[in-house]
Amino acid sequence: MGMAEWRLQGVEFTSCNCNWGCPCQFSSRPTHGHCEAVVSMRVDKGHLEDIVLDGLCWVATFAWPGAIHEGNGRCQVFIEERASEAQRNALLTILSGGETDPGATVFQVFSTTLSEVFEPRFLPIEFSVDVDGRTAHTLIPGVLEVTGEPIRNPVTGEPQRARLVLPDGFEFTEAEMASGSYRTQGDIKIESQGGHGHFARLHFTGRGVVR
Repeated sequence: MGMAEWRLQGVEFTSCNCNWGCPCQFSSRPTHGHCEAVVSMRVDKGHLEDIVLDGLCWVATFAWPGAIHEGNGRCQVFIEERASEAQRNALLTILSGGETDPGATVFQVFSTTLSEVFEPRFLPIEFSVDVDGRTAHTLIPGVLEVTGEPIRNPVTGEPQRARLVLPDGFEFTEAEMASGSYRTQGDIKIESQGGHGHFARLHFTGRGVVR
């Protein structure tokens, strides 16, 4: 059988414990020797075969003891509780790297680095994001909270704009750099203040990033 056809388009905010810019984006060692992150996405348009995923939000928490490519990572996924069982299963298939060419998307790549995947949870998710304004807020009451804001000039306090372009990236082609903070209380408990953040408009299929 052939690979199931799917597509995800939407906006993302990611925050991790590295310094602004995140050395991992440049195949360098993580700032503090280990990687922790929270990823939030709103699917503006998406499907897996005939299962429509438009408007759904998901969040994932990650923790690796070293660099991501060294493995032994942990992950937990949260999907909006209003998603139907079919939609939940479809998103979990995509987010776990299923129905995807090897190395084609961040989901598939990350799946090969995980040694522990906690049971997904289906909960109310509040996610507001402004890619151009570099602001975001993710809230799952009692579980996690994430904020994103522009990087600011240390002298004037004025917001600074920086972009990262990865022509062959498996997550995005271009992203707005930002500052991010998070605190989680799920199965993966992580916390960071004023670390790396980035905003991107994502577009994936099982073949990879659509450019």
